[in-house]
Amino acid sequence: MNETKKEGTALRKKMNYREKLMNAKNNGSFSVFFMMMPSVFLLCVVSIYPFLWLFKYVFYDYNGFIAYFTGFDNFKRVLNDSIYWNSVLHTFEYAVLKLIIILPLALVVAVLLSQKLKGSNFYRGVYFLPTVISAAVYSLIFYFIFASYNGVLNGLLSTLGIIDRPVDWLGSSKTAMNSIIVVAVWGGFGNYMILFLSGLSSIPEDVYESARIDGANRLSIFFKITLPLLGPMLKVILMLAITTALKDYESILVLTGGGPNNRTQVMFSYIYTLCFGNDSTNTSIQIGYGAVLSIISALIIGIITVIYLRISKKLDDLY
Repeated sequence: MNETKKEGTALRKKMNYREKLMNAKNNGSFSVFFMMMPSVFLLCVVSIYPFLWLFKYVFYDYNGFIAYFTGFDNFKRVLNDSIYWNSVLHTFEYAVLKLIIILPLALVVAVLLSQKLKGSNFYRGVYFLPTVISAAVYSLIFYFIFASYNGVLNGLLSTLGIIDRPVDWLGSSKTAMNSIIVVAVWGGFGNYMILFLSGLSSIPEDVYESARIDGANRLSIFFKITLPLLGPMLKVILMLAITTALKDYESILVLTGGGPNNRTQVMFSYIYTLCFGNDSTNTSIQIGYGAVLSIISALIIGIITVIYLRISKKLDDLY
C-alpha cells in the first residue's frame, strides 16, 4: 500500500502543467472552483474587505471626507465612554429577555404543529410570515401600534377599561425595552419555529409509538424523548439565537432610536449612530471611533460564542 502511494506521488510530480490541468478537468476540480468562485468573491467584497477597511481608520478621526490621525485616542476614549458600556449591558439585557421568551415559545408551537393537526400548514405559514418581512417595515407598523396618541394598543386598552390615560410605550424608560422585545419576538419567532420543526421531523415516529405502548403520557414523552433527541439541533438553534440577539439593532433604530435617554441603546445601534450620524441627537459622523467600537463588539460576541461552544462540548462529554 505504501509503495502504491509512493508511485502515485511520483506520477504527480512528473506531470507537467498541461497534464495537471487535464487531470483537474477530469476529476471535477474546475467545476468545484467555478461554483465556489461567486461565493468566495462576495465573501471577500462584502465581509473581508470591509472588516480589513475598519482597521485602516481605527487610528483616525474620519468623518467620511477628511481623516485626521489621532493615534490611540479612539482606544482611550472607549475606556471613558459610559454610553457604550451601558449599551453593552442593554445588549445583554435585551438578548437574555428575548431568548427566554422566543425559544420556549417557538419550541412549544413547533411541537403542537408537528402533531399534523387540521390547518397546521396554514399556521406554519402565518407564523413564519414575519420572518419574510423586513425588520424596518414591521417595526414601523409596531411604531404606530405603540403610539402614545391614536395608537392601536392604547385605544384597545382604553376601550376595555384597563387604562384611563395613554401610555407612552416607546417614550418611557420603564416600558421601552419591553416593547422592543415584544417586536423582536414577533419578528423572529417564526424562524426558530421552522428550525425546531426541522429537528422534530428527524425524530423517528417508532420512538413515540414505543413510548405510548409503555404508557408514557405526553409530558413525559416531551421531556424524556423529544428534548434529548432534539439536543443537537437545539445547540445550533441556541447558538444562532444568541449571536442574532446580540447583533439586533434595526427595530431599535426605527422604534426608539436608542432612547429614551439611551435606555434602549444597544452596541450596534450606538455604532450605527456614530458611523452615519444622527441629527436628532446632534451626533456627528465619527467613523474612526465607530470602527474601534465595532471591533470591540465583535470580540465580545466572539468570546460569548466560544464560551457557549466550550460549555456545550463539555455537556456532550458528560451526557
